[in-house]
Amino acid sequence: MRYGIHTIDDFTLDGKTVLYRADMNQPVNREEGRLESCSRIRACIPTIRELLDRNAKVVILIHQGSDIEYHNFFTTKPHRDVLEKLLERPVGFPEDVCGPAARDAVRQLQPGEVLLLDNVRFLAQEQTLFENALKLSFGEQASTLLVEKLAPLGDLYVCDAFAAAHRSQPSLCGFELVMPSAMGRLFEKEYCRLSELMESPKRPCTFILGGAKVSDAFGVMEEVLRKKTADRILTGGVTANLLLAAAGISIGEKSREYISTHGYERYYDVSRRLLGTYRDQISLPLDAAWAEDGKRAEGEVKAVPSGAGIFDIGRETAAEYSRMIQSSSTIFINGPMGVFEREEFSLGTRKVWEALAGTGGETILGGGDSIAAAERFCEVEQFSYVSTGGGALIRFLSGEELPVIQALRYGAELFAGDYNYEDRA
Repeated sequence: MRYGIHTIDDFTLDGKTVLYRADMNQPVNREEGRLESCSRIRACIPTIRELLDRNAKVVILIHQGSDIEYHNFFTTKPHRDVLEKLLERPVGFPEDVCGPAARDAVRQLQPGEVLLLDNVRFLAQEQTLFENALKLSFGEQASTLLVEKLAPLGDLYVCDAFAAAHRSQPSLCGFELVMPSAMGRLFEKEYCRLSELMESPKRPCTFILGGAKVSDAFGVMEEVLRKKTADRILTGGVTANLLLAAAGISIGEKSREYISTHGYERYYDVSRRLLGTYRDQISLPLDAAWAEDGKRAEGEVKAVPSGAGIFDIGRETAAEYSRMIQSSSTIFINGPMGVFEREEFSLGTRKVWEALAGTGGETILGGGDSIAAAERFCEVEQFSYVSTGGGALIRFLSGEELPVIQALRYGAELFAGDYNYEDRA
């Protein structure tokens, strides 16, 4: 047990049926019916192999597609093909989630065999629209269709979906109340490593907050500054634009339009409060880049033309941020410095990510755009730790106890000591 949660070390698995919830949500080429990335699947393979090597019957539950837009949901059959190659063994696929075909396939499973069920989000109760509308308690989630149909067929529930740990959905938070549960190796690695880093980061500790998801950035910023976890915040992207505007600096009409269109104006008051309290710890861009006749133009932030918009930090800021990175011992990164997808506005993110890749400090990277930038401008392996989670990582860093962690901890209390634990001296 670690942090009040069982691990798979706590259980005898020989001949047991394990319901294994993972996050293998990947970009899909719908026309060709194939995955365009396998990174999250690869991250789960060590846990699956260990379960199979310990002679368990493994039933894999995953989701695929946006958690808001139902038309983005897709079958998990392409994941089965990837799993078979990586595991080098057959993977059953009944093309069902928890109906008669799925349950029959689970019952027929033999020790050392693995089965993948279809997309759990084909069930309405697994969708975020359902989650947000009803806000079911863990007990209510335990009474939903998926849990009621599958739990009686399993001996142990194992959650490896740290990337989805901020969701409160039946496949993530319902099984723990009706059967013994544990975190898988990937979840254990993510949760325990991040907990250790947050409890006692090496100093100085710097947070880099950029990108367009300002709700995440401001939630983290206020928390880590209040708790003195962060010694310095380096800002970019829309987060920096909001702070610059709150400081009385003109960010250009296009930037203001973007903020208004996305409903981000409410963060002006938050920005002013943060700058009023923590101004010495928040670094704002010194210069910026904007579009001029279809090309990149740069200048001091106060020189941004009234009709333009800030699309990147400038060279002076990139150099200053790089110096701060080199003097930091721990750096948490979430969000690029600008619109790096466009070559003319990639300079800031490129320079900062190159500095991160070359620093001697510990670098913790999370979020899809941050990882995409690392893949483009350096090598992902050059970062000390890359989290599979985006939203989950941000909420964890902001001090929120994630729903799945709550459920796993509660489950450990409910089923403490009454399930065939291994006899260890």
